[in-house]
Amino acid sequence: MSSMFSTLTTFAADAPAPAESGGVVSLVMAQLPTVITIGAALGAVLGAVSYLIYVERKLAAFMQDRVGPNRVGPWGLLQPIADGAKFILKEDVIPEYVDKVLFILAPCIAAMTTMLAFAVVPFGPVDGAPSFMRFIIAPNVDIGMVFIFAIGSLAVYGIILGGWASNNKYSALGSLRASAQVISYEIPLGMSVLGIALLGGTLNIEQILLNQAKGGITQWYVWTQPLACLIFFTAALAESNRLPFDLVECEQELVGGFHTEYSSMKFALFFLAEYTHVITISFLTAILFFGGWHFPGIAEPGSTGLLATGLKFGVLLSKVFAVILVIMLIRWTIPRFRFDQLMGLAWKVLIPLSTANVVAVMTVLQFGWSKWWLTAVSLLLFVVAGAIGVKQAHDALNRSGRRPHAKPETSGGHVAHAH
Repeated sequence: MSSMFSTLTTFAADAPAPAESGGVVSLVMAQLPTVITIGAALGAVLGAVSYLIYVERKLAAFMQDRVGPNRVGPWGLLQPIADGAKFILKEDVIPEYVDKVLFILAPCIAAMTTMLAFAVVPFGPVDGAPSFMRFIIAPNVDIGMVFIFAIGSLAVYGIILGGWASNNKYSALGSLRASAQVISYEIPLGMSVLGIALLGGTLNIEQILLNQAKGGITQWYVWTQPLACLIFFTAALAESNRLPFDLVECEQELVGGFHTEYSSMKFALFFLAEYTHVITISFLTAILFFGGWHFPGIAEPGSTGLLATGLKFGVLLSKVFAVILVIMLIRWTIPRFRFDQLMGLAWKVLIPLSTANVVAVMTVLQFGWSKWWLTAVSLLLFVVAGAIGVKQAHDALNRSGRRPHAKPETSGGHVAHAH
């Protein structure tokens, strides 16, 4: 005991004195840009989610020959504010038979993880921007892509817990589908960016963007990795549970799926998580494959200053908004898959193609060949996979007795009927 006491006394004597007020102030001032960036990013994401819902409702109305929201404010522009007030004022119903702790915790987990994944995504030019402007919450994260995939995959826990805690068979089925779907599509999602990591030699998202910008428009990875871009986009749609991959909540089969029992702000948090995920994957698609803020003649790496920064920021947001519009158009264009088709697409198509793409990148780098060979390989793999899929579909129709190209036999101007 005496030796322990003497050791603690020595440790206390050698410990540094408490920081003075000046040190505390300097520490707070050093962290102030991060706090401001977090607040700005959070406010921008929340506002963007509100009006992206408005844009999607308008786009759906246009594609279905309807009017869409037009009553609250001019052209319905105040509809998102009215919807937010409605969520706040609605009665918060918690059924008696649910696990209340997990029932409340689930939407919080879903929203928190999707927002946390956005921390390492640059939403503007990181290099060359004025010192008082910061376009990323956590800069210089060397494993940025790994961080996004690791944190983003945790969002499924909110869905699983919400479905299980609801004590509802439809919710439970939706949560089971979510677990199988996320486990399946995480594999091609991660493998699709391995080619980019090999070509750029880094997992740092900022460095991946800068490599494309320094090389010009021909160095955008969409040209040498078009198949990886398609795989990444498809798997990301499945990860965010967007149509045609919304099997976890399809209303024709599961009423509302995992969120059947949810109402008020807890339902809004699930909605917020979905749209935040859409924003994140749109940023990643624009940054990883389409050069991010780079555009020849408008936004170049060497341009600095306030005007150049504004142009780069505008270019990146334009690309992101274009990707979001494509995601919304897909929702109202392609019908929902069956669950066996969903699993088959991941395990029989996307995973083999992503593996072949990684092998192709490794081969090209090993032998020092031109990277443009990867474009030809991607197109070849796409054509071969399409031919195999058409052949299998045709064989399946023949086995079932339905021949889509067979013409009915005629006799004497009449159709011959088989008896």
